[in-house]
Amino acid sequence: MKKSILIILLFFTNFAFSFEISSKVIKNAGTVLIEVNKPNISDVKLTFDKQNIDFFKNPFKENYYYALLPISYYQKANEYNIVFSYLENGKKIFKSEQLKVIKGDYKSETLSVEPGKIKLSKENEERAKKEAAIATKIYRSKSDKILWSEDFIMPLDSHITSPFGTSRVYNGDLKSYHGGTDFRAMENTPIKATNSGIVKISKNRFYAGGTIVIDHGHGVYSCYFHLNKMNFKEGDFVKRGEIIGLSGSTGRVTGPHLHFTIRINSLQVDPLQAIEVLNSLKF
Repeated sequence: MKKSILIILLFFTNFAFSFEISSKVIKNAGTVLIEVNKPNISDVKLTFDKQNIDFFKNPFKENYYYALLPISYYQKANEYNIVFSYLENGKKIFKSEQLKVIKGDYKSETLSVEPGKIKLSKENEERAKKEAAIATKIYRSKSDKILWSEDFIMPLDSHITSPFGTSRVYNGDLKSYHGGTDFRAMENTPIKATNSGIVKISKNRFYAGGTIVIDHGHGVYSCYFHLNKMNFKEGDFVKRGEIIGLSGSTGRVTGPHLHFTIRINSLQVDPLQAIEVLNSLKF
């Protein structure tokens, strides 16, 4: 990951105010880390293209606040303003900085699956919609407490068979893009939790099959799909590296593998790039 670009914006009462952005150029579906270093401020907020994002105190750095800015896969390539605000001595201060979003070099692939997984029965369609609504509600919730203290790790050591962002053509029709990273995994390969957190979903779902979703706090979720077995139930606390389940070929798949996803502030982002960003919080 490139070294953070440090922009000195303002000085107050002998305390330097700094605004640090991990990258001023980001591809769609990337994640940007924004940090503010100044004591005695409050109500720190960020606005990006009509999104309002709260800052959290960085538990790893004194007098630092941070925000994770996820960029939608569908965000148009353009120059955008990041508007930053905070309260100091009862006065609201505003500053802005530019962020350039570029189009990621994502690939395309064609898949053949059972027709019943494409054209759904009314029963399956209702099931899939209900499951999606439940998951969306979870992803949109945000814990004020950070639940991890160590670096994020990969869920398994394996070859990537399908990278994030690939447009998916099922049975000749463009249906979606690949919202995660697929790892090669034979049936019943042990899958590790990428970091500590609370299990929010542990069930078999129509598209994702056996699913574990972990809330890591501060709007960060990791998701593990197509599992044959789930070792934890909803509400359980999982430690980094624990075996959360076994890989499989459940749900809409062409064979056994692990589909690994990270969501930040409800948006699907490139999980490998997101892990780099999350692990830079300590430095």
